[in-house]
Amino acid sequence: MNAYPGGVWPVMLTPLHRNGEIDEDGLRALVEWYIAHGVDGLFACCQSSEIYWMNLAERVRITEITRSQAAGRVPVVASGHISDDFDEQVRELEAIAATGVDAVILITNHLARADESDGVWMSNMERLISRLDPAMNLGAYECPLPYKRLMSPEMAGFVAETGRFYFLKDTCCDAATIREKLAAIRGTNLKLYNANTTTALESLLDGAPGYSGIMANFHPELYVWLTRNPRHPKAQRVQDMLTLASLIERQLYPVNAKYHLKEIEKLPIATFSRAQDDALLSETFRTEVRMMNRAMNALYEEVCG
Repeated sequence: MNAYPGGVWPVMLTPLHRNGEIDEDGLRALVEWYIAHGVDGLFACCQSSEIYWMNLAERVRITEITRSQAAGRVPVVASGHISDDFDEQVRELEAIAATGVDAVILITNHLARADESDGVWMSNMERLISRLDPAMNLGAYECPLPYKRLMSPEMAGFVAETGRFYFLKDTCCDAATIREKLAAIRGTNLKLYNANTTTALESLLDGAPGYSGIMANFHPELYVWLTRNPRHPKAQRVQDMLTLASLIERQLYPVNAKYHLKEIEKLPIATFSRAQDDALLSETFRTEVRMMNRAMNALYEEVCG
């Protein structure tokens, strides 16, 4: 695929059995849920998928399932590496690419240490992509773990000019910086997908094609509406309410999202997580999730009903 649609690309969860194993049937049901709610693409094998608590075989497997289940309906991109060792990165990236995803996403914080310069980062990036199949479509992801390595507009322009990058999951959470990045990549294959709810509408109005964030695991249909109607008279109201709802990210994520999908959306999955202890999801937290859901349902009826 050489053109990627704008719109909503959820950062996917990984349903897990209570023994910690991947729930493959639950994952297939989750893919169906995303697609039924109108998303435009899927970002598999990301931090929300708990990849830092998975081995490579598991990461490949969740990517394979997602791609197979979504085939012919929406495109799928997936993070390719969590290692710092160069040769291991190449091995991981090639393994994810072999699943047939539409783009393999490079995690920005594994291209240089936190104390190394942007110049070192760009040099390492150039070296890495030179080792990869030229036919491999790429992307970049400003993942918060193990540390957040934000791309400057210069870095974004640098990767865009290679012609090989199609997807940038931006986590800077700053509208002015996003505008600068959009200017730096204008006219290239690279598209910026904002992960931050607070700046979502502003970035859409500035030309960002879409949203790829945590909250598409709760109410993707409202983000779909917003990305398609950024100049609608009610767009600012939707933005305001989405921002308030997004505060639930500071709760026990991704357990709270799995609770929402299990208890409210009735997906056949457990709340178990390798990244968080689901026993910490208190009744107060559960109540907050249910309250948020009622408010978002009412908003959807107001705007789209």
